[in-house]
Amino acid sequence: MEKTFHKLIIGNCMDMREIRDESVHLVVTSPPYFNSPFDYKGLFKNYDQYLGVLTKVAKELYRVIQSGRIVVLNIDDMLVDGRKFPIVADATRIFLEAGFRYRDRIIWKKPDGYLRISRRSGVILQNPYPMYFYPDNLLESIIIFQKGRFNYRSITKDIREQSKIDKKEFSDKKWYMTLWEMNNVMPGSPLEKDIAAFPEELPYRAVKLFSYKGETVLDPFAGSGTTMKIARELGRNSIGIEIKKSSVRIIKKKIGFGSNNNKYNTKDSFEIIFRMRGKYGYIR
Repeated sequence: MEKTFHKLIIGNCMDMREIRDESVHLVVTSPPYFNSPFDYKGLFKNYDQYLGVLTKVAKELYRVIQSGRIVVLNIDDMLVDGRKFPIVADATRIFLEAGFRYRDRIIWKKPDGYLRISRRSGVILQNPYPMYFYPDNLLESIIIFQKGRFNYRSITKDIREQSKIDKKEFSDKKWYMTLWEMNNVMPGSPLEKDIAAFPEELPYRAVKLFSYKGETVLDPFAGSGTTMKIARELGRNSIGIEIKKSSVRIIKKKIGFGSNNNKYNTKDSFEIIFRMRGKYGYIR
């Protein structure tokens, strides 16, 4: 088993100065919800500021990712104070303007029991007339972008075989569809408290489908470290960027460093970079 390298940067992902040009092979990430009342209420001053963050991140991602490679963006429209914001459409425009090609869109469907009739959808029960209908959302978007075109001959036969996708898993779990049914992370999960984490199945599929063993996977909104965890389990290197210093302990525990876990290669390395006032401190 080849050893892997993992780096956590505590800083703002609008600036990825620690990452060299074209040194990343895959990006799997989920930006924060825009001012969600249940998660990040009031985080951004306004919608333009939110889109400004996405714009700067998209430009940096285009710089750090290799030609031909993929960005997997889990994002969705958001209802805030009765107004629906077209985040998927705006994010798509932003990534296209940054230079990426639009490759695909997959819909993530959460379990039917995840939602009950809410105050929003229940309005029609109080007023069963036209124009009172507002649906509850069980779906999120997974938008796939690509930087240029991939050179399939750039991967050696040995690495191709090591990274081979299980055809039975692909078929049985219906990865071939544009509708992926996956359970969401339930509220109260100890390592995801106050973090809007996506399920491990999402980065698992993305890493398997769009990267090879030994390559580097980046999550610029690392959160609780789900993408980094899956990257390590699948024999990839990882880089995570997270603005909250308090997440270090959670991420370190989640990706299996500092614990006696036999499923990981003990030679794997983990580095933390704290970006503070232009200076760096690091722990190996």
